[in-house]
Amino acid sequence: MTATTTENTTPPAPAGGHPQRWLILGVICLAQLTVLLDNTVLNVAIPSLTKELHASTSDIQWVISAYSLVQSGLLLTAGSTADRYGRKKMLAAGLVLFGAGSLVAGLAGSTGQLIAARAGMGVGGALLMTTTLAVVVQIFDDTERVKAIGLWATVNSLGFAVGPLLGGVMLDHFWWGAIFLINIPVAVIGLIAVLALVPESKNPRGERPDLLGAVLSTIGMTGVVYAIISGPGDGWTSATTLTSGAIGVVVMAAFVTWELRSPHPMLDMHFFRNQQFTGAVAGAILVAFGMGGSLFLLTQHLQFVLGYEPLEAGLRTAPLALTVVALNLTGIGARLLPKLGTPLTIASGMTCLAAGLAAISLLGGDSYGGMLAGLIVMGAGIALAMPAMANAIMSAIPPEKAGVGAGVNGTLAEFGNGLGVAVLGAVLNARFAALVSVSAASLPAALAAAKSGEERARISDAFSSGLETSQLVGAVAVLIGGLLAAALLRRAERADSAVVASA
Repeated sequence: MTATTTENTTPPAPAGGHPQRWLILGVICLAQLTVLLDNTVLNVAIPSLTKELHASTSDIQWVISAYSLVQSGLLLTAGSTADRYGRKKMLAAGLVLFGAGSLVAGLAGSTGQLIAARAGMGVGGALLMTTTLAVVVQIFDDTERVKAIGLWATVNSLGFAVGPLLGGVMLDHFWWGAIFLINIPVAVIGLIAVLALVPESKNPRGERPDLLGAVLSTIGMTGVVYAIISGPGDGWTSATTLTSGAIGVVVMAAFVTWELRSPHPMLDMHFFRNQQFTGAVAGAILVAFGMGGSLFLLTQHLQFVLGYEPLEAGLRTAPLALTVVALNLTGIGARLLPKLGTPLTIASGMTCLAAGLAAISLLGGDSYGGMLAGLIVMGAGIALAMPAMANAIMSAIPPEKAGVGAGVNGTLAEFGNGLGVAVLGAVLNARFAALVSVSAASLPAALAAAKSGEERARISDAFSSGLETSQLVGAVAVLIGGLLAAALLRRAERADSAVVASA
């Protein structure tokens, strides 16, 4: 099967979509939000974990990374499994695993138990991340699907904004385990609702499972993601990072080779011959690149340059997420897409994202006021581009492979985020090192080692200059990538129109 196959072997939704589609979407978004909150809520609990579990820095890194590492490594496999065995079954299984892992994590008495529980939650999270989007594609028809995907995508931004705030509130009133136990009632309610409301759907062709492909993709993605996670702390040229990255790249190459030869591939590599799919993939990586890299720089900008505390910095990044939420809840992006078309919508969104990054670089250096405008423009760009690209990816993949499509979408987001942190972080460090000669590995350490007020001012100015340069590099990369993605999508549309005209 190729990416241009139009046969739909999955029973189509009724005209207008499933009768209870909006209620089902609410259930799905609740499950999705719980998974996403766990990516950010734990950060505010680090001091409590260090004190009460006697956790070392390495322990804390593994507690945080175990969840994202397992989840990222299993995304493609989880999507393929849902397509074969049923998306409703896998959605229910994901909720059970996530809830059980949350219970063990909340009651953990050691860092080893907590790390294992977080890994188990990552398995559940991978199933939920892929099946939720696949179910959305199945229950909504073409007239409402973009709006539904926009609301689904909004949950990503809401999770980012709410996570640190929810964690702070919980820790003010309860012990650290409560941030995990709060997941349990949500998982139970979600499970009951899924079993009662969500229709079952799967690939009716019943293809044999691609076990070797599943193993290779899991090992390869885990290696790549681990290198991305460990790079900022251990150094991008450290043995750990290079070894992990090399293993990941080699195994992913073996995965691609196997998928090209397999009679029942988990991910049909011929999808990449479809220009719509390729354009959407390029755009998705660049949006995630811009978001991941910019947020990595913003947190340092707010704390190290503007002097805000961590919670204050988190609150001041919220306008970006809230703009995305507001625009998608009102359906502005969904209404613009049919009028502008996918290529122009994505080009407009990526241009806004790039303009927001540039505004933060040029106007936000000394005050939050200039940064605020950039955050709002960035949010508008993400609200336009992200749902349009997710819809383009899912539309380019046959409906019976919706789980795999969702796995591809999630994997691209993970890869783009890590790439943004790696590339823009490297630009920041290179610029900083070029302006001042310091041996310290971080700005706080460099300031602590400074021997005079004048030297501290020079170091701070150099770091600010590094931030400005890296943000501008990110803006240029996002703009070029957005225009390239739009051009590929426009070319695909013209090719499809030519085929229709000649038929």
